[in-house]
Amino acid sequence: MSDRSQRHRPIWMDVAAIGLLMTATLKIMANATISPALPALEESFAGEPGAAYLTRFLVSAPSLTVVLVAPLAGVAADRYGRGPLLIAGILLFVLAGTAGAYLPDLMSILVSRLVLGVAVALTMTAQVALVGDLFSGSRRSAFMGLQTTAINLCGLLFIGLAGYLAGLSPRLPFLVYALPVLALPFLLSIHRREVHSGQPEGGKDNAGLPLAPSAHWLLPALLVGSLTTVTVMLFFLMPSQLPFYLDANGFDSASATAIGLGTLMICGAGVAMTFKRLSESLGLASTLAIGYAMMAAGFAILAIKPSWSFLLIGAGAIGAGYALVQPGFLSLALQVAPVERRGSVSGIVTTSMFLGQVISPFVLTPFIQEFGFAYVYFGTSLSFVLLALAVLLLMLPRVLSQREVR
Repeated sequence: MSDRSQRHRPIWMDVAAIGLLMTATLKIMANATISPALPALEESFAGEPGAAYLTRFLVSAPSLTVVLVAPLAGVAADRYGRGPLLIAGILLFVLAGTAGAYLPDLMSILVSRLVLGVAVALTMTAQVALVGDLFSGSRRSAFMGLQTTAINLCGLLFIGLAGYLAGLSPRLPFLVYALPVLALPFLLSIHRREVHSGQPEGGKDNAGLPLAPSAHWLLPALLVGSLTTVTVMLFFLMPSQLPFYLDANGFDSASATAIGLGTLMICGAGVAMTFKRLSESLGLASTLAIGYAMMAAGFAILAIKPSWSFLLIGAGAIGAGYALVQPGFLSLALQVAPVERRGSVSGIVTTSMFLGQVISPFVLTPFIQEFGFAYVYFGTSLSFVLLALAVLLLMLPRVLSQREVR
């Protein structure tokens, strides 16, 4: 099928888009899938030294290696092509992810989780770069919204399936990591296109075009990365701290957390479908600002009163806002990235996202212990208001210049 006919097909019918959407869901699969099995895993390895700490570290371990490897993966994607990196990452993801089902001890499972982070770094970096290579304009915006929807819905699916399997055996949830093999037939078409063109998707490789001077792309990319890290760090208050907030306020933390995060994901999945329409009609800066404002409102609502109605409304608002912000800063990253540097910029953004997850408990837990959840949630709400204003101010000169050109 010709590239032209592919461009005129709905985004959800594009073979490459289907493969990249499936790949995007690995981000949420990597960390959260084994969460339901943690208590039973800890019990089964109770005789090993430090079992209580090691089992809890299994969830976040992949994020550490993503932070370290993603920048290198970005350079590799620019030099050797996105397709080979993506396929290698998928195969490594399946091998390392499923290893927990049969490895003999907790330490070896932990090592497999660190290797899983390498796979995530390869796949996420190549995936973001390929989105920039294969889609532009309204099709890229449509893909970004659809991607956020897919991540939210698949997050519910993966955690639900893992929860069922964990009830049968604490090792069975690791088998969920075999599912990405289903994406390989779709991704092979991308690899074949790179091989036939003799260059990475999206343009000439660094042998055919001079690399852009660092000053032209590195500073904007680092600014987008910083914005991403701060955003994810604050947003991660939900999955990392919500159970403790609910437990401190007399809720059944297990069921209430599942309902709260489920509400967040469902609202996020729905609102993400509006990203294309909003970004095209209002502009990317305004869309980001709206997303930050919704997240600010959600955390303010949580801070007001610990009740079921406030929990559901607050979590829903946070999920809806993040559904606009996440595709927004990914779109912004692709806008500042020259074609020959898309892999490097994708590596920066991937590192920034997982860095935000890693540092969130370390940065925010001391404030919660010192001031309590309500004050931290109000402070987070104020931070998102400031981020909304900062995005509008930073992007205003660019918006005005584009209007003058028109």
